[in-house]
Amino acid sequence: MEDGVDAVAEAIADPARRAILELLRAGPQAAGDIAAVVGDRFRISRPAVSRHLRVLRECGLVRDTLDGRHRRYHLDATGLGELSGWLARFTTPPIWQQRMDALETEVYRARRDRRTAPIEQEERSA
Repeated sequence: MEDGVDAVAEAIADPARRAILELLRAGPQAAGDIAAVVGDRFRISRPAVSRHLRVLRECGLVRDTLDGRHRRYHLDATGLGELSGWLARFTTPPIWQQRMDALETEVYRARRDRRTAPIEQEERSA
């Protein structure tokens, strides 16, 4: 795996970080709000939530902006693209497999057509 894929996979391996990503799916959230929800759910401190946010930010899964004295976090799902592409290699058949499946379909279709062709010719001559 490449470094980016490794970093993202490692980041989303933690349930608290996945919970943060789920929260951010609904839209930008203030760091304090994230800390309150995730801290209560996982019984972790605000500094621990802050460290989780830093890990997500460093691997490109979230962005942060300053809004006055408050830091707001936004989901950046483009960071999941590289991991998604890597995983797709295991979940989608290779292009040659699709072509072989299409060839198999054509072979069955040709066999069927050959079997039904003599019957159709007999019906016409009768």
